[in-house]
Amino acid sequence: MSLGGDLTNSSSFGKFLPSISYAIERSHYVSSFVTKTIRWGKNYLLSILDSHLIHYPSPLNLTYAWSFGSSAGICLVIQILSGIFLAMHYTPHIDLAFSSVEHIMRDVNNGWLIRYIHANGASMFFIVVYCHIFRGLYYGSYMQPRQLLWCSGVLIFILMMATAFMGYVLPWGQMSFWGATVITSLVTAVPIVGHSIVDWLWGGFTVNNATLNRFFSLHFFLPFVIAALSLVHLALLHKDGSNNPLGIDTKVDKIPFYPYFVVKDLFAFFCFLTFFGVFVFYFPNALGHPDNYIPADPMQTPAHIVPEWYFLPYYAILRSIPDKLGGVAAMGGALIVLFLIPFTNTSEVRSTTFRPIFKIFYWLLVTDFLLLGWIGQKPVKDIYVLVGQAATVFYFLFFIFLIPIIGTLEAMLVGSLPKHSLSLDKTIPFYVIKY
Repeated sequence: MSLGGDLTNSSSFGKFLPSISYAIERSHYVSSFVTKTIRWGKNYLLSILDSHLIHYPSPLNLTYAWSFGSSAGICLVIQILSGIFLAMHYTPHIDLAFSSVEHIMRDVNNGWLIRYIHANGASMFFIVVYCHIFRGLYYGSYMQPRQLLWCSGVLIFILMMATAFMGYVLPWGQMSFWGATVITSLVTAVPIVGHSIVDWLWGGFTVNNATLNRFFSLHFFLPFVIAALSLVHLALLHKDGSNNPLGIDTKVDKIPFYPYFVVKDLFAFFCFLTFFGVFVFYFPNALGHPDNYIPADPMQTPAHIVPEWYFLPYYAILRSIPDKLGGVAAMGGALIVLFLIPFTNTSEVRSTTFRPIFKIFYWLLVTDFLLLGWIGQKPVKDIYVLVGQAATVFYFLFFIFLIPIIGTLEAMLVGSLPKHSLSLDKTIPFYVIKY
C-alpha cells in the first residue's frame, strides 16, 4: 500500500479528508454561485456592485501592499460606527465633557471597549493610511493617468487630519485643551485677518464651550464627507484600473476581484485586526498621552505640549521654522506639496523597483519622515531644532526638486546607452535591456 494510502486509512488525518473536501467543494460552489449564477447585470444597483466588487478586473500580480486601501475603508467604517455609539453618551460641554467620557468608561455597558476601539482606531487608521501613501509613492500610483486619483487621496488625508484633531479635543483633558489652544492660535499668524478668524473659530476670546460644541459638530460631520470622498476615490481608481508592482498598464493578465482579492484583503484585514486587538485589550493607552487623564485646567499649562503621534512629523516641521507665519506656511506646505507630485514627476518608469537612483532617495524620505516624527515629541533644544530643520529641508527638497531631477537624470542615463542594446516598447513604461 502506498504511503498516501497509509496516511489516509491508518492515521487520524484520514477521517478529516471528507470534511476538508466538502469545505473546498462548498467554497467553490459559493464562489461560482456569486460570480455566475446571480444575474447581477439585470438590476441597476447590483450591476454597480458587480462592476466594482465582483467582476472588477484586477491585475494578476497585486501583492498584500495593495490591501492597505481596503483596510483603510474598513477602518473608516469602524470609526464611524464606534463614534456614533460614543456620541449617544458624550456631552459636549466644558463642565461635563471630561465626566461624560469617564461615565462611558465606567458606567456604560462595554463603554470602555467602544471608547478604546475609537481612540486606538484613529491610530490604526493613520498607520494604514501612511502605509497606503508610501506604497503609492513607491509604485508610482500618482503618475499619468492617475493624477486625480492621487489628489483625491491627499484631500482625504487632509480631512482625516482635521477630523482627528477635533476628536482629540473632545475628551477635554489637559492635552486636549492646550493642544486646541496652541494649534488654533497659529491662525493668528495670518496677516490682518488672523485674529478675527481665531475669534470666529473660538466663538469668543479663548477656547471655550462654543469651541467645544463646534469641534464636536464638525468631528461628527466630517467622517461622512470622508466616506463620500472615498467613493469618489474608488470611482477614480476603477476608471483607470489599479496599478501593479511592475507598473505596467495592460488589458491582459486580469482576474476578477471576487473571490481572489476579496479573500486576500480579508486575510490582510484579519491580520491587521489582530494587531489592533493587541492595543485595544492589552495596551489601550500606549498611543495616548497620560496628561489627557487630567481635567482641562486653563490656569495650568502642561510642561510639554505634544499632539498625537500621527501629527508629530508635521508638528516638527512647524517648530523647525523660528518665524510663526513661516512655521504655519511650512506645515501647510508639507501637505500641499503632496498635490504637486503627479505634475512635477518627469520619469516614465512607474515602479521604484526599476529606478535604483530614486529608490535610494525614497528610503531616505521614509527615514526622514520617521526622524521628523521622533523630533516632534522632543523638547525644543538646539540639537533637536537643528536636526528638525535639516529633516524639513530634505522633505521639501525631495518633493519639489529631487522627483523631477531624478526622473530627468534617469532618462538621460538610459538615453546614453548604446542603441543596439536598448529597445523601447511603447506599451510598457520601462526600458528592456537586451543582452
